Amino acid sequence: MLRFLFGREEAERSATEAALKLTRIAFLLILPLVVFSSATWAQKKLDLEYVLSMMDRSAEDFKSLTAAIEHIKYTAVVKDTSTESGEIFVRKDSKMRIDFQSPDPRTIIRNGDNLYIYTPKINRVEEYNIGKNRAMADQYLALGFGMRTESLKKNYSVSLAGEEELDGHKTAILELVPKSDEVRKQISMIQMWVDEASWLPIQQKFLEASGSGDYFMSHYTKVMKNLKLGDGKFKPDWPKGTKIEKPRG
Repeated sequence: MLRFLFGREEAERSATEAALKLTRIAFLLILPLVVFSSATWAQKKLDLEYVLSMMDRSAEDFKSLTAAIEHIKYTAVVKDTSTESGEIFVRKDSKMRIDFQSPDPRTIIRNGDNLYIYTPKINRVEEYNIGKNRAMADQYLALGFGMRTESLKKNYSVSLAGEEELDGHKTAILELVPKSDEVRKQISMIQMWVDEASWLPIQQKFLEASGSGDYFMSHYTKVMKNLKLGDGKFKPDWPKGTKIEKPRG
């Protein structure tokens, strides 16, 4: 019929236009379903269990971490903020080193149950054995780096507070409320910003239990995972003449 009315070329052109029209209609009908499905998937994706499962997946192959660190202490009553900056080195086998360079040099080494704080300005190192308090120490030292979330859930009530962009990274914010009465006397809550690309923390904020608004915070940049870190990095090797103290507690 089309050929008879319009000729062969016009009939083919009309058929093509009709097919394109049907394609456009189908696309307009399908597009909202695709958008809705993607939005639903994205919403479903970012729930607490998903975040924890991705952190566990990241922990499976975690061996070490290096990063630039900024440690911030805020005292609300005098509105004072003090900041230290340096580098942090973490290994999965309970080894950690922080070299603060500014404003004053200071080195903190954790090697198993031993913790050392070296202050070159006064040529002194403080040595602590954290064996009796190891569980508590593990909650603060390099919290979330290579740690299975089973441990987080054991020690904290964990909730997902939302998402936030930090240093150009999309992050999930976890809120951790200590289950231990003893810990809650010191820290009321910890907020942890987890990078949704690496599923490693890039910021931790510890809210002190005084209720005054005091907090301290560790902020990590230039995070590198699984670089080789030898044992020498965590060896407590101090200059000659360094005064060694072993404070109680």
